[in-house]
Amino acid sequence: MQTSSRGIALIKEFEGCRLTAYLCPADKWTIGYGWTYPVDGKPIKRGMTIDQTTADRLLKTGLVGYENDILKLVKVKLSQSQFDALVSFAYNLGARALSTSTLLKKLNAGNYRGAVDEFTRWNKAGGEVLAGLTRRREAERRLFLS
Repeated sequence: MQTSSRGIALIKEFEGCRLTAYLCPADKWTIGYGWTYPVDGKPIKRGMTIDQTTADRLLKTGLVGYENDILKLVKVKLSQSQFDALVSFAYNLGARALSTSTLLKKLNAGNYRGAVDEFTRWNKAGGEVLAGLTRRREAERRLFLS
């Protein structure tokens, strides 16, 4: 499976695209569509800039990685919308967070309803509830249910 245009739009909406490095709420240097890994071998730091083509390439690279993670972690059948919601979740929080989550445990047990209710628990950064994360988790939850 691959992320649909609807899933990509959700990720782009909530990540936004910034071509100059910034510190995200989790205190990580970030660039493009929420990219936190080195760019062409260079760690992200204050003052770093990229162009739109690079931002789009990094997004596609990230999507492929998270799509593969979802395909490995999830043991039950997913609809396109469910897959898209999980890719967005992993893109934002990382596959490691998903891999140890109650959300994944419930999903792999076939408890789709219980799993979808776990999305909204993941709305904090630095121990504080963030409105943007609350909105994103609600959007992912709605996408999962659609």
